[in-house]
Amino acid sequence: MALVEKNVSLGTDIGLSEANASDYIALLKPRVMSLVVFTGLVGLLAAPGEVNPVLAAIGILCIAVGAGASGALNMWYDADIDAVMKRTARRPIPSGRVSREQALTFGLLLSAFSVVTLGLFVNLLSAFLLAFTIFFYAVIYTMWLKRSTPQNIVIGGAAGSFPPMIGWAVVTNSISMESLVLFMIIFLWTPPHFWALSLFMSDDYEKAKIPMMPNVMGAASTKFQIFLYTLLVAPVAVLPWIMGFAGPVYGVFSMAMGLAFLGYARVVWRAPVGKEMIKPAKKMFAFSIIYLFGLYAVLLGEILVRKALLLAGA
Repeated sequence: MALVEKNVSLGTDIGLSEANASDYIALLKPRVMSLVVFTGLVGLLAAPGEVNPVLAAIGILCIAVGAGASGALNMWYDADIDAVMKRTARRPIPSGRVSREQALTFGLLLSAFSVVTLGLFVNLLSAFLLAFTIFFYAVIYTMWLKRSTPQNIVIGGAAGSFPPMIGWAVVTNSISMESLVLFMIIFLWTPPHFWALSLFMSDDYEKAKIPMMPNVMGAASTKFQIFLYTLLVAPVAVLPWIMGFAGPVYGVFSMAMGLAFLGYARVVWRAPVGKEMIKPAKKMFAFSIIYLFGLYAVLLGEILVRKALLLAGA
């Protein structure tokens, strides 16, 4: 492999890099992409009406590619801070396997492909929402909010909340209250999810000079705000059942999971600042992933059962 001479902190690359396919896959942030694709698929299937299966597949492909493009652009811009954080130091750019120019070109090409393809083959609204999502994550969040305010993840979390709205628009070519509720569930879930992470990764963020909530407002304030946002997301997550586009199984599940999420948040809130809060913060972070995935999985299961019953009765 060719050696890469670079100064990541200054954002420059000198020389060439030699990357393989796995390095470019890593640029896509596949774990984040998988959640984006999953929530986008749920939004698509939850939408009323029918869409050609080929167009539905194109829609999901474009959501996936757009999410990957956002990840590549994020890694391009954040290469300097990724290099000093333990959690991100082995990413393709700081480890020298991919140059920043390659990542930027890759991200821009994927962005253009996903948006243009969605606009040409599906509809302009879904293409606009996808383009805005990529822009919001790469520019508003990565280039501006992340390094300037402890509210970075609150506002920036909108970028990860759009996929179900895009999936809904693929089918209906519209934005509805139902799709906005699916958006709000992810939007309100994001702060407690990431702030729980930041409680036990605060040293890394401090080293990278990222103004995460614990580093700016302190751990005590962060723990209280985690509880407040969990208090908000728990009832919002029940709205799909109340509004009638989710069934009773989802209703009971969302209430039970909401109470459990609040329980984890309360333990974090009541834990003393210091080492004693690390273990409950890690537990809450892990549960938060199960919480969001579980909500959308149960909703998806109900949708598929309902569609199967309709087909059987046809």
